[in-house]
Amino acid sequence: MPLRIDKIDRAIIRALKTDARMAYSQIAEQLEVSPGMIRQRVQRLVDDGALQLVAVTNPLKTGYHTMALIGVKADGHRLQEIARQIAAFEEVIYLTICSATYNLLVEVACLDNADLLKFLTEKLYSVEGVREAETFIYLDIVKEIYTWAPPAPEDRNSKDAEED
Repeated sequence: MPLRIDKIDRAIIRALKTDARMAYSQIAEQLEVSPGMIRQRVQRLVDDGALQLVAVTNPLKTGYHTMALIGVKADGHRLQEIARQIAAFEEVIYLTICSATYNLLVEVACLDNADLLKFLTEKLYSVEGVREAETFIYLDIVKEIYTWAPPAPEDRNSKDAEED
């Protein structure tokens, strides 16, 4: 069952998106509730997997000059096992199983092109069940966000009603 997120939860998420280090007492003051309520709500959102409070790094600014998205075709009967094996490689920063031309989309951060080639030849292609891969090297990252917040159900319903 999906987690119920009310308007207070959404307001907390918005505040933390603005400044993830904002004191709970400051959020509580803005929302006119107690700091304890904010602390409990944040903990519930974290425990339920709806919210993560993490430091986000930019690989391109920390010595990793080559990033790529790799579309992987893999044996369907071992898809989850193959995905777990690939996800364990340190270069992999994102991996999803999908229903498309490729079974897996794998995002990697590598030191340089030589490091990417080493990853492909010595690691990715060594995974039993990887049949084919196509590598898309990033030339520029135009948009990258970590600030998506769930819209209020009433906002979604009113939008759906307008489209009808």
